[in-house]
Amino acid sequence: MMSQRRGIHLDQSELLCKKGCGFYGNTAWQGLCSKCWREENQREKQKQIQEDWALAERLQREEEEAYASRQQKTQSQPSITPFSKFEERKTKEKSSKVNTVTKFFIPSTKTPPKKDAAPFDTQSSPSPSSSTSRQSSVDSDIATREFIDFLKPLKSGREIFKQCRAFTETMVYKRDIGADELSECVQDFYQNLSERLQTQFKGSSDQVECIMDEVEKYMMTRLYKEAFCPETTDDEKKDLAIQKRIRALHWVTIEMLCVPVDEEIPEVSDSVVKAITDVIEMDSKRVPKNKLACITRCSKHIFNAIKVSKKEAASADDFLPTLIYIVLKANPPRLHSNIQYITRFCNPSRLMTGEDGYYFTNLCCAVAFIEKLDGQSLNLSSEEFELYMSGQVSPNWPLTSGAATSSSNSALSQVHKRLDLLTGLGERQERVIEKARQLESDLIDWTDEVEQKVQSVLESFPPDMQNPPAPTASETAAASSAIDSDNVENELLPPPLQPQVFAG
Repeated sequence: MMSQRRGIHLDQSELLCKKGCGFYGNTAWQGLCSKCWREENQREKQKQIQEDWALAERLQREEEEAYASRQQKTQSQPSITPFSKFEERKTKEKSSKVNTVTKFFIPSTKTPPKKDAAPFDTQSSPSPSSSTSRQSSVDSDIATREFIDFLKPLKSGREIFKQCRAFTETMVYKRDIGADELSECVQDFYQNLSERLQTQFKGSSDQVECIMDEVEKYMMTRLYKEAFCPETTDDEKKDLAIQKRIRALHWVTIEMLCVPVDEEIPEVSDSVVKAITDVIEMDSKRVPKNKLACITRCSKHIFNAIKVSKKEAASADDFLPTLIYIVLKANPPRLHSNIQYITRFCNPSRLMTGEDGYYFTNLCCAVAFIEKLDGQSLNLSSEEFELYMSGQVSPNWPLTSGAATSSSNSALSQVHKRLDLLTGLGERQERVIEKARQLESDLIDWTDEVEQKVQSVLESFPPDMQNPPAPTASETAAASSAIDSDNVENELLPPPLQPQVFAG
């Protein structure tokens, strides 16, 4: 009888954006692609900005009316000209700030570079001591040199490097900024620079994509410590929750998930091991593109394992359960933080299209399935699922052969006997520990009793009996004369007879 799929099925339309734009969606963006998600956010922010402007205009109008009423009362006094000058100066400062922000993405023609300046200035502006130590790391220096070498042949390479370096330095200063705000700033920079490369620098789509990959590598290598798992988010807490959840699901077998993979085949087993290694290796990478490459390699190993097992091309319905199985076996470190890091700071075009975007969307769905996995998904009752989750029972798949069933029963009986033996040993150990504690208590009581008896004996004798008085001089002389007389008598006595032995 063929096994039926147990609730782990994902239609390919569910991977696409909910607005039907044709790009891949993401659970972190509520099922939308990055483009539609940004449009929704921009629409909401624009609405909020309009409301703020309306409020500001109303307050300004009320202030002007109040000022006009005060000015009418003081017409006899000299006119207040400094206030108008102050308003004019304030307007000029505001317009200069707007122009400065606008010129950030516009090349300057008034100040040409110095003749003795190097093509690329690798010296950055002064930064705090902590950020300086981070930027002087080996990875950052290597990424900077590789980025400069890549941009040297390009006509607009100097301008691109200046903009990327300036933006990175600005983000390093903003350490207390939220992760979503930092992501929005980075994504805005990606979009503006990509548009400039297409319009002003007249780059082809492939060339623009290649440049944006290098820009992402340079920027995110330098911003990794600020951008990955920031303290302003609960990413670390969710990492621990997912890790604990996967550990609790260690009992899930390959049969429960209906994974069409036969690990008895050496090539399949090797592909499974490589897939597990790749998804674990994702945490060691710093650039979102490299993390995506690990996910893509893992997915290709999964497709190869399915193809070898089934001896036919793998389908999308077979891929997702196998990916869930790989994630359960690997339990990748900081899985949620890595997914969020890719979502926030990866080049959006890479996530919306292509095989990288497809595999990444499937990984997000696999993690969502693991978080919501229940007994119905595994064709188990809620009681069985809870027993397995608590560790009280292990899944026992019945065998069809009678001999196999009897051997299984004998094995189970041996297991029960050993469990009973372990239980008896545990009880005996508890009794031994209890008697050892009683012996320790008895020794303490005996020691106290001996000390009390010794103390009572010492107290029963007076101090004068313990220390007798010293003898007088006359007593000492009499004692010495008695000893001398005894010695004289001993010398006058004949020596004792020695026994003699006669030969027979």
